[in-house]
Amino acid sequence: MPGRIVVALLLLLAACAPRGAITVAPQAGQVGTVERIYVASNRSPAGSRQEEVSFGRVDVAVPPQRLPGSITYPRPGAVPDPQRDFLVAEYARFARPRDFRAELRQAIAARAPGDRDVVLFIHGYNNTFAEGLYRFAQIEHDLNLPGVPMHFSWPSRGQPLAYAADRDSVLYSRDGLERSIEIAAQAGGKTILVAHSMGAALLMESLRQMAIAGKRDTLDRIGAVVLLSPDIDVGLFRMQVRAIGRLPQPFVIFTSGRDRALNLSALISAEPVRLGNLTDAGPVADLPVTLVDVGAFSTGDGHFNVATSPALLRILSQAQALNSGFSADVGGGVGPLTRAALHAEQAARIVISPAF
Repeated sequence: MPGRIVVALLLLLAACAPRGAITVAPQAGQVGTVERIYVASNRSPAGSRQEEVSFGRVDVAVPPQRLPGSITYPRPGAVPDPQRDFLVAEYARFARPRDFRAELRQAIAARAPGDRDVVLFIHGYNNTFAEGLYRFAQIEHDLNLPGVPMHFSWPSRGQPLAYAADRDSVLYSRDGLERSIEIAAQAGGKTILVAHSMGAALLMESLRQMAIAGKRDTLDRIGAVVLLSPDIDVGLFRMQVRAIGRLPQPFVIFTSGRDRALNLSALISAEPVRLGNLTDAGPVADLPVTLVDVGAFSTGDGHFNVATSPALLRILSQAQALNSGFSADVGGGVGPLTRAALHAEQAARIVISPAF
């Protein structure tokens, strides 16, 4: 395909939504629902790469007047509207990693028994800091995720034509994510790892690196892994799994054959398919993973159905806990996802269909 056509397709996929930026509005905390997100990042304040990981805490005010799956930013030049816009009510930085770990430990201890985990989210390609942060706050709010939310923000360029640069930033960020996972594990409880798109490639590389370094104690504190539309070559994924060895369980991969972004990624990579748009479990059927096909809920580019589809959010929100819900269903029990129209199609593949 000529380069200009690829460029046009990339621009088409990224052209619809305005880019997100952080707007601090303390009064928003009195209007919206505050989601407190703990943040680790190797992204500098200017958005570039930095060698050290910095740590913070951000209170995101989720506005009351919104549809599930939606995120609205203040219009340029307009007064922020806490009724409709995602805003930051308060934020704090931690001077030392141990201070961050200590507060994270306190947040975990304050939770009810059975809810004392850390849910660590890693965003994908072409994300600004605000977009990754607000998206996780939206997922946390709409799905009522269990545990204490923590976000790893890696230095994506936040530009649709910077795909190669973002791939390099993934490799650059492996040490930073590994350190963040270790801190989450040290704070107590299990760590639930959730990664989207290219962030899934970063997660797999970090887990592989930890396994090679013999950090089995930290790996064994991972309670579940969820990959959302992972932008990973299937063969590479198999090699990563081989290096990691014993995978955390459950290990769930959300896929869609109607994911236009991943179809384009496969085209650019000269491969027939990416891990996140598998519609046949065959290539990974011998691995201890579960594919969940959500292609029936595709809208737009279909690259983040789990976060943006109101219908799919209604189904998934019935799970009391993401990891235990998946575990029960995969094990054959009747859990909330089963009652919401899940049906097993293959040993390693599950399809979620709209309930009519």
